[in-house]
Amino acid sequence: MTLVKFNNRTRNTAPYFNNVFDSLFSEALNKNLTINKVPGVNILESETDYKIELAAPGLTKEDFQINLKKDTLSVWAEKKTTETEEKKDYTRKEFDYYSFARSFVLPESVDGEKISAEYVNGILNITIGKKDESKSATKEIKVS
Repeated sequence: MTLVKFNNRTRNTAPYFNNVFDSLFSEALNKNLTINKVPGVNILESETDYKIELAAPGLTKEDFQINLKKDTLSVWAEKKTTETEEKKDYTRKEFDYYSFARSFVLPESVDGEKISAEYVNGILNITIGKKDESKSATKEIKVS
């Protein structure tokens, strides 16, 4: 087997065209929106809670399912739509299916009973309360 090294810069036959074609082809594969539809997430921390902002426009609050299992918070969304257009002698039917799943490992300072979610203007806001650590923050231990 013989290895042949190919370099566009050393060839005289349209190196610029080959580079443009390669870049267009790779960008088309990398930017295909149907392949990767995972929504962006912002995570904020304050003294009393954590907030997760998940950008998921075009959904309704009924499309989401949020579960807490041990220390993992899981968010699923699924939306199915069917559009039918009837004209003279044909019928066109288009399906649109959108789903995603995200999981977050929560720290030990989280109180599982203080979790709420709200969907407003295309953003799912999840608020996760922290445990009240002021009760157990200081403890005096006597030596016997």
